[in-house]
Amino acid sequence: MALTHQELDRIANLARLELQPAESERLLSQLNGFFGIVEKMRSVDTAGIEPLAHPVATIQDITLRLRDDVVSEPNQREANQQTAPAVERGLFLVPKVIE
Repeated sequence: MALTHQELDRIANLARLELQPAESERLLSQLNGFFGIVEKMRSVDTAGIEPLAHPVATIQDITLRLRDDVVSEPNQREANQQTAPAVERGLFLVPKVIE
């Protein structure tokens, strides 16, 4: 998948970017290079390969140093919601901002 100048111009317009011609050429080249790498990665057959927890796991056994997932703070939901203008079933109620 390669981007064209028209597609890049549309993306720049949507992002409210003003690109000079030299910038546009360089960006188009960089993006198409990135998409080329993505296409190469997509072409690799990964059927039957287990996902890795860490990329180094392919060359050595590793043990991730993770702490135990334990609660360290008390539940203070009710105390925090006492000053809220509106609460329902433990949730803050806010005005609708998007219609």
